[in-house]
Amino acid sequence: MAYDPNDESRIEGRNAVLEALKAGRAIDKVYIARDDGDRALGFIAAKARAAGAAVSSVDRRKLDFMSSTHAHQGVIAVAAAREYSTVADILALAEERGEAPLIIICDEITDPHNLGAIIRTAEVAGAHGVIIPRHRSSGVTAVVEKTSAGAVEHMLIAKVANLPSAMDELKAAGVWIYGTAAEGSSELWKTDMTGSMALVIGSEGEGMGRLVSEKCDFLVSIPMFGKVNSLNASAAAAVVMFEAVRQRHSR
Repeated sequence: MAYDPNDESRIEGRNAVLEALKAGRAIDKVYIARDDGDRALGFIAAKARAAGAAVSSVDRRKLDFMSSTHAHQGVIAVAAAREYSTVADILALAEERGEAPLIIICDEITDPHNLGAIIRTAEVAGAHGVIIPRHRSSGVTAVVEKTSAGAVEHMLIAKVANLPSAMDELKAAGVWIYGTAAEGSSELWKTDMTGSMALVIGSEGEGMGRLVSEKCDFLVSIPMFGKVNSLNASAAAAVVMFEAVRQRHSR
């Protein structure tokens, strides 16, 4: 159970573990710091036992050794393998809610903190799902879980072999693709995002890949007024997502 940055079965931190339990995620075992005397940890342990998980009281040094986030807050859970959703699942959820799809596509977001933050914002913004590529991207690891504050447990996440193909599937379903790019010709405040849309967030260093960029119907730029002319991936995602939310709820 030593540190493995790519382990998608581990959940660390109080909010992340509680949200996984609330969402009904299959938890095999929960490790709780021994003799902590913390009521919150006791509550988590009780919820885990009620859900059928084995609960083990361990020394904090063992949790430190196991942790990949280095901020486990006295609790680490080991879950069954994550079941990813499909693009069709995400579209079906939007239809079920009677809403125009709002979907986030992450193009090679390799920093798990950025991915976790994007998923957290997407959940708060009411997005219907997040799409990530199978390769050259962070998976939903413990760091992503914790950074998202457990939002990954309430968000449909599709892991696809090929992003351009997934974008074609969305286009066939009537979804417009909006890419974020500093050189985009469509200024954010002047772009209509009230319809069915998927928002592409490019990688931290390179932005969107060429093939992904070419699939976009619109390239959206965020106006910048300071001396620094860029935002990191998760901040840019938040700005654009909530502009879409503002437009949708102000009609």
